Amino acid sequence: MNTLVLPFSKINKHSVKIAGGKGASLGEMTKAKLPVPPGFVVLAGAFDKFLKDTPPPIGRGQDLNVYIEAELKKVNHQDVSSVDRASHVIQDLIHDAEMPKAMVEAIVKEFKKLPPSSSGLRGSRKTKWVAVRSSATAEDSSVASWAGELDTFLFIDEKKLVETVKKCWASLFTPRAIFYRFEKKLHKTPVSVAVVVQQMVDSEISGVAFSVHPVSRDKNQLIIEAGYGLGEAIVSGTITPDSYVVHKKEGTILDINISKQEKQIILKPGGGSILKPVAKAIQEKQKLTGKQIMELAEIVKKIEKHYGCPQDIEWAVYKNKFYILQSRPITTL
Repeated sequence: MNTLVLPFSKINKHSVKIAGGKGASLGEMTKAKLPVPPGFVVLAGAFDKFLKDTPPPIGRGQDLNVYIEAELKKVNHQDVSSVDRASHVIQDLIHDAEMPKAMVEAIVKEFKKLPPSSSGLRGSRKTKWVAVRSSATAEDSSVASWAGELDTFLFIDEKKLVETVKKCWASLFTPRAIFYRFEKKLHKTPVSVAVVVQQMVDSEISGVAFSVHPVSRDKNQLIIEAGYGLGEAIVSGTITPDSYVVHKKEGTILDINISKQEKQIILKPGGGSILKPVAKAIQEKQKLTGKQIMELAEIVKKIEKHYGCPQDIEWAVYKNKFYILQSRPITTL
């Protein structure tokens, strides 16, 4: 089996050890014929191989693993400066080391297989945009959930792809992630990271959905949160989204709460994302129509039924078509 990259179509929910939580979920939903934008995963084995086979820019006769382990052993996780120092040293080692040629070729080859941007997937005739997301192999385990601890990069093109994959690998050693592994007593447990590369949806509206109401814990209710632009604005707390409560069995909308939205995150010319004002005419409008709310509710119910447990789902809509970007178990329940 290819130990470097695999398309979503060759990954499923049992692939967490090689594709991480995000990668395994996207592969599983692709196989279930849910509306997931196409993509692939740079497997955890590629990261492990990079650490094992790549000599650091400094020193001789040692691989990156040896240097990283030595730095982590020096960490006093109760001392912020100790964590910061180790983080900077380790991330610099990863950024400065050269990725093996065969690995670069495998990643670029899989990128070129992605279909031309169409059907609401962001791109132009000249540029193919992807989201590049870290996917830890310990993610959503019974021990700890790494969701939110590692980095995501949006609107990345082919030129920046390899460099961005390395940034995702390095994010396993941010100060926050190092502290997290000590706090969860994972500092002596091998933790690797896969990288999800997924075609970008240029979201007009996006958000999250919970297949069980996370506050009331009512299993007959699901809740959808929606905002203009990319969903990162909601996840980061930059905006207060609309919220819609739906009764799953009766198929009725129980509550609609509209929030004024003055800013949105959109594509920045040349790549990346930027915070921009929302047109005044739509700032106070309801983001999703009643018909769209019910259409998305059906997709949410289908995902929950497929997994057999409550789900926390990231979604986007472009030209009236819904795309599912991520789904994970609701760990708080």
